[in-house]
Amino acid sequence: MDIFDNINPMDFRYYGRNPDLFSKLQPYLSESATIRYMARVELALVNALARRKICSKDDLKEIITAIEKVRAGNVYEEEDRIKHNVRALVNLIRKNVSDRAKPFVHFTATSHDIICTADALRLKEVSEKVVLPLMKTLMVDLIDLAMKEKDTVQIGRTHGQHADPITFGFTMTEYVSRLGRRILRVKHAAGNFRGKLSGAVGAYNAQSLFFDDPMKFEKEVLRDLGLKPSTHSTQIVEPEFVLDYLHAIISTFGILANMADDLRHLQRSEIAEISEAFAKKQVGSSTMPHKRNPINFENVKSMWKAYMPRMTTQYMDQISEHQRDLTNSASQRYVPETIAALCSVMMRLDKAIKNLVVDKENLRKNFNITKDMIAAEPLYILLASYNHPDAHEKVRELTLLAEKSGNRLLDIAFRDDSLQPYFKKMTKRQQDILKNLEQYTGMASKKTEDCCKFWKKKLKL
Repeated sequence: MDIFDNINPMDFRYYGRNPDLFSKLQPYLSESATIRYMARVELALVNALARRKICSKDDLKEIITAIEKVRAGNVYEEEDRIKHNVRALVNLIRKNVSDRAKPFVHFTATSHDIICTADALRLKEVSEKVVLPLMKTLMVDLIDLAMKEKDTVQIGRTHGQHADPITFGFTMTEYVSRLGRRILRVKHAAGNFRGKLSGAVGAYNAQSLFFDDPMKFEKEVLRDLGLKPSTHSTQIVEPEFVLDYLHAIISTFGILANMADDLRHLQRSEIAEISEAFAKKQVGSSTMPHKRNPINFENVKSMWKAYMPRMTTQYMDQISEHQRDLTNSASQRYVPETIAALCSVMMRLDKAIKNLVVDKENLRKNFNITKDMIAAEPLYILLASYNHPDAHEKVRELTLLAEKSGNRLLDIAFRDDSLQPYFKKMTKRQQDILKNLEQYTGMASKKTEDCCKFWKKKLKL
């Protein structure tokens, strides 16, 4: 099939056309990978049987050889015939071994012993090998940008309005901190996946026919795969392990969307404090040749809008009647797509961050728009600290006068006779800050340094 015959845009636009991303994710998230991971669980089961001498080493060798021949396409052909995916896999393995070895394929297991364990294993491994490395790569580049711009003065904004001065490095450090905590959360959730080999209702019914210690046998099989059982399972593993992981994934998505949205707004024509790098042959509009659109940051927010609502489905999949029903069987198949979407976004965002253009001239121009009024906060606080009886109201009145007259707030304040006793009490540093408001950035630069150093050390970047 040609890639453009696919229906899902993840395949023909975001995932399939990105060879680097495809090569990273295919071994874990593709349907072929699903079959391979299920086969690994079947193999781990037979390995444990061989160690316990329930089957012979020759049987094990036959089964290993048969598993190596399994292909997803063949499993699907067999499923079309018998209408059961796990039994289809089992049949293909059994087809290529001797009658002596056949009984030990899928011995005492139920379908979701295999499916739940395979899913736990592949999600754990894709997190360790792909998701977390991409998160850390993005983190490194965010830290580099924040540190580079830690002293670059920027006007802060609250409610879309100019507020106190900060630095652009401080702006980016918010996302350093938030992403750092998500890295820890994804790592914890990925390391906490559980498998099972406890049978059709989780009570080890079939296993108890052959093993005096079926729970120990379950641990033995899972240990070979780097997994543990939970304290309880039914036909399925408790859903909260996957739920917690996906919450970490989706909340990471939200942080990246928030950052992308902020950076997109900073590229507005009337703000223009930053810009995405624009390729030589890149076109911004089909009709306006001058356009340079922030397409990468817009894409991140758009992808978040597509995948964030899927978290609701995960909460619905938390509910399964009695020891199990089939209402999550289709919806759970879309979990890999959410992970792929996040990885796609991280790669795109990282490239944009690496090539971000910071326009210091426009940063200063925007700062200067309300520079005169920025003095209102430090002026009010300093006057109050020197016992002015109603400093906030006094400065509010001065701001209205400044707006009406067109004069600078500080010029009016310094000419106000009633304020002279208070100005005389101020230190030289305090007066310098009032006169040079570029210095009124508080601890923005220091906080940027401290936060970046903390996360570099915490994450061993």
